[in-house]
Amino acid sequence: MIITYTDANGIEERYSTDDLSAKEAAAVEDALDGTPWRAIEDRLRGQSPTAMCAVLWAFRRRGEPGLVFGEFDVPGWKRRLKVRIERAEIDDVLGSLVAEALANSEDAAIDAMLPHLRKLAEDQADVDAALDALGKGHLVAGREDSAA
Repeated sequence: MIITYTDANGIEERYSTDDLSAKEAAAVEDALDGTPWRAIEDRLRGQSPTAMCAVLWAFRRRGEPGLVFGEFDVPGWKRRLKVRIERAEIDDVLGSLVAEALANSEDAAIDAMLPHLRKLAEDQADVDAALDALGKGHLVAGREDSAA
């Protein structure tokens, strides 16, 4: 996942959770009262201010080792912090949806999730590429053979 922080001057800083070390991820878990990483990822997808702040804090500690999470804050977080998912996360979500849809012989669950995935995607073309890779390219918006 990509966490984007925009400062007061409009300059963006982008951080990928894939770039966290194991110790940094553990520090984020500890900062969030022992929350397991999988749950933190779920909170990030939900745009949790505390989870976004904790990940940003972990990256900032690289340059400021004494930075304490309890004293770290991001004023105006709603306009300054956001999370976007990368292709790997898109593949995971669509893979789960496709398995469920195949079990029920329907594409409606996938089709219903696509607007949300496109909104969260760092690169919206990754959603279409992931659909193609799963054999569900007919669900790509704007294609003539698109089905609901």
